[in-house]
Amino acid sequence: MEHAVYLFLFLLTLTTHSVQIEDNKIPSLCAGHPGIPGTPGIHGNQGLPGRDGRDGRDGAAGMPGEKGEVGQPGAVGPTGERGSPGLNGFPGEKGAPGECAVAPRSAFSAKRSESRSPPLADQPIVFDVVLVNEQGHYDGNTGKFLCEIPGLYYFAVHATVYRMSLQFDIMKNGKSVASFFQFYGNWPKPTSLSGGTLVRLEPEDEVWVQVGVGDYLGFYSSIKTDSTFTGFLVYSYWQNSPVFA
Repeated sequence: MEHAVYLFLFLLTLTTHSVQIEDNKIPSLCAGHPGIPGTPGIHGNQGLPGRDGRDGRDGAAGMPGEKGEVGQPGAVGPTGERGSPGLNGFPGEKGAPGECAVAPRSAFSAKRSESRSPPLADQPIVFDVVLVNEQGHYDGNTGKFLCEIPGLYYFAVHATVYRMSLQFDIMKNGKSVASFFQFYGNWPKPTSLSGGTLVRLEPEDEVWVQVGVGDYLGFYSSIKTDSTFTGFLVYSYWQNSPVFA
């Protein structure tokens, strides 16, 4: 039994020595000095580029920058096409009633008071009895009509002729615009002479009636027969009329 134990221990010791002799390592009882360092090896070839790394996370938003200066206006663009008409708007509110325009008026009529003496030649005949003169444009003291409203007027004269022939003129600013004549033939009763004309007048123009020189002064008026002077505005030149200014 003891021989068997010794044999086992002897085999175990051989196994341990065989392991130390592997890799050409010679066992020694004393350790040697370290050897001299070897020369550096040759640099190896450059390796392949590595793969791109992952994108980093978004950084925090920066502070707003300062406001820049105002730029120059750009060039005017081309004219666009005309758009379609818009929709009709809502009706507006009803306005306040306006003042009614009244057409300008001017009219008069006058007659001579009873007189058996003829009027003076080349002077306005005074028709002193005023029949109509609402606007006051006729003066019964001078026998003249004074225009205040520019326009077209009609003037008419009716004269009773007696004892002598008669010739009279409708005058405008000292110039005759119409002339009328009646011959008296020794008739036992008075006759008449009438005449009228349209006259264009401007403010401050004057119109009157006068007889001529000579023996043609047969203007007559009495209780039973009259001689009249009448005038009225036919229409006004409203563009220049102060009534519509």
